[in-house]
Amino acid sequence: MSDETAAAIQPARQARARPRLTKVQRERIRSTILHSVLVVGAVVFSIPFVWLLTTTFKTDAEMSAFPPIWIPERFTAWPRDWYDFFVNFHLALEFIPYWRFMLNSAYLSAMNITGELVSCSLITYGFSRIRFRGREVLFVLVLSTMMLPGQVTMIPVFLIYKWLGWYNTFKPLWFRAFTGSPFFIFLLRQFMLTIPRDLEDAAKIDGCGHFRIYSLIVLPLVKPALATIAIFTFMGSWNDFVGPLIYITDMDKMPLSLGLQMFNGAHGTEWGPLMAASLLMIVPVVVLFFSAQKYFIQGVTLTGMKG
Repeated sequence: MSDETAAAIQPARQARARPRLTKVQRERIRSTILHSVLVVGAVVFSIPFVWLLTTTFKTDAEMSAFPPIWIPERFTAWPRDWYDFFVNFHLALEFIPYWRFMLNSAYLSAMNITGELVSCSLITYGFSRIRFRGREVLFVLVLSTMMLPGQVTMIPVFLIYKWLGWYNTFKPLWFRAFTGSPFFIFLLRQFMLTIPRDLEDAAKIDGCGHFRIYSLIVLPLVKPALATIAIFTFMGSWNDFVGPLIYITDMDKMPLSLGLQMFNGAHGTEWGPLMAASLLMIVPVVVLFFSAQKYFIQGVTLTGMKG
C-alpha cells in the first residue's frame, strides 16, 4: 500500500474509531439546550415584572437616576424604618380606597367564574354527550359567534341593559357569563369527548339520569378544563376595564382596574405609589395562576386528545 493511499484511509479509520453519542447522551444534550433557551426566555420576560417590583421601593431620586438602579437603597439599609420601607404602598392605599375596589373586583370575578363554569359545563354536556338532530349545526352556529367583534354589539347591549334598569349596577358585568362563552364551550367540549362512553352507559344501567351523570361522573373528570376556564375568566374579569367604564359611575362600585386608572389620572407622575398600586392589582392573578398551574397545564395540553 502506497503512502498516499494510507494517508487517505487514515482519516476514515479515525472517524470510524470516534465513539458515537448514545441515545441517552443525545437526549441530555437536547434537554440541556431546550432548558437553556427556556431559562433565557423566562429571564427576558420577567424583567418588566422585576422592574415593577423594585420600583415600588425606590425613592424619587432613584427612579430618575441614570444608569437605572435595580436594587433600591431601602433593600440594603439596616436597621430600617418599616413605614419608610413600604411608604409607596401606604401612599397608594391613601390615594384610593383599595380594599373597597378589591372587594368589588373579587365579587365580579366570583360571579363571572360561577356563571361561566355552570353555563359552559351544562351547554357542553348537551353538545358532547346527548345526541339530537341538528347538534353539529347548532354547535357550529355557536362557534361562529366568536367571529362577531364585541364593538358591534356594544351599543345594542348597552341599550338593553339600560332599558332593564341595570345601568350603574354590577349586573351587566356578570350577567353575560351565565349565558356561556363560545371559546370555553369549545374547549370544554373537546375535553368531554375524551371521556369513555362506557362510564355513561354503566351509569344509565344503574338508573342515573343525565343530571346525575353530569354532576357525579362528568364534572369530576373535567376538573382540569374547569380550572383552565376559571383562570381565564378570573383574569378577564379582574383586568376588565371597558365594561366598568361603560356601566359604572359611582366610585363605591368601581373595580380595581377602573380605580387604578383613576389613580393614574390623578397621580400619574408619582411613579412609586403607582407601581405599588399596580403590584397590588397583579398579585392575586399571579398567586391564582401558580396555585392552579397544575390543572391549567392539564386543561390546555389534554384538550382535543381522544382515545
